[in-house]
Amino acid sequence: MDTTIHGLDELGASLSKAWHQAMDESPVYANPFLAPEFAIGVGRHRSGAQVAVLWEDGEAVGFLPYERNVFGVGRAVGLGLSDCQALVHRPGVTWNAQELLRACGLSILEFDHLVEEQKPFAKHVTGTFASPVIDLERSDGDYARWLRATYPGLAKTTLKKERRIGRDAGELRFVFDERDPRMLRRLMEWKSAQYRRTGRMDRFARPWIVELVDHLFDVREEHFTGVLSVLYAGDRPVAAHFGPRSRTVLAAWFTAYDPDFHYYSPGLIMHLRTAEAAGRDGVRIMDLGRGDKEYKDWLKTRELRVGEGFAARPHPVAAVHRMWRRPVRGLRNTVLAHPALRERADSLLKTAGSMRTLRRQGSGGAGARSR
Repeated sequence: MDTTIHGLDELGASLSKAWHQAMDESPVYANPFLAPEFAIGVGRHRSGAQVAVLWEDGEAVGFLPYERNVFGVGRAVGLGLSDCQALVHRPGVTWNAQELLRACGLSILEFDHLVEEQKPFAKHVTGTFASPVIDLERSDGDYARWLRATYPGLAKTTLKKERRIGRDAGELRFVFDERDPRMLRRLMEWKSAQYRRTGRMDRFARPWIVELVDHLFDVREEHFTGVLSVLYAGDRPVAAHFGPRSRTVLAAWFTAYDPDFHYYSPGLIMHLRTAEAAGRDGVRIMDLGRGDKEYKDWLKTRELRVGEGFAARPHPVAAVHRMWRRPVRGLRNTVLAHPALRERADSLLKTAGSMRTLRRQGSGGAGARSR
């Protein structure tokens, strides 16, 4: 097995085609976060983004995108944003993790959403976690009938709330693939305000993430398309979701809504409408992503498993990086695994978010970005 290293900006058509072929031949790699288009998008905005290409008998059979810093510390490409990570390869391909890291010039490679199938990395996994998914079937276009058949426990209340929105704010209208960039900007504004209000890191305060999402919104390829879905009441946007899709998998990524409509459960309606429309459009799996959320328990049909950890070879830099990062991840996972701790942490974050909002208002900074 030979390995070559390429900048993502120099990935040619032949290597992209081979990468797509590996995705097609192994359903476990059908997730859009594993497509070259996502890695290339990240590479436009993150220095050190590269891809290791594995060759067998002169044929490209495996692809590992990653980010590398000057000290040889690596991370899965898009770590912190990507909900699926893997060395994408054709069936039957095996590799040695130590040799791969050496070829990449890495002492350590950090990941947090590694697909379960990656056996050469198995001994480096420090924990596995549920990643809920919805298995979809092609509907006949009757959303209400699909909802009653698929989620009988949610249908009555959800349809009632949708009718109320129609009466109170205008006829409800859902667009699965909205191409108006103004609606993407609205989604970012809503999500940014949600992050601040709940005390989370505002991802859209980082220009490179905004630019990445803008870029992915414009990608329209067979194995990767940026899909913006919007729920309208009359002409007013109520909720929106943006996520990438491949031919068969849609990743639930950024969902947000107008807080004036919170009483109607717009986030749940958004997920249900998106799932029904995605199934009609040929999607077979809607990946809700790792994490414990009540709505995921309501919607999921099953769970995948993803791993986090550090693939490393003996090296001082690897030891230092693992000593620094592993306790942070361990503390976070402990909090998330215990409902009481998680609720307390959420409460503290929301309090901190409210205090920051009040300070901004007091300094005249309110309204710069409102949800």
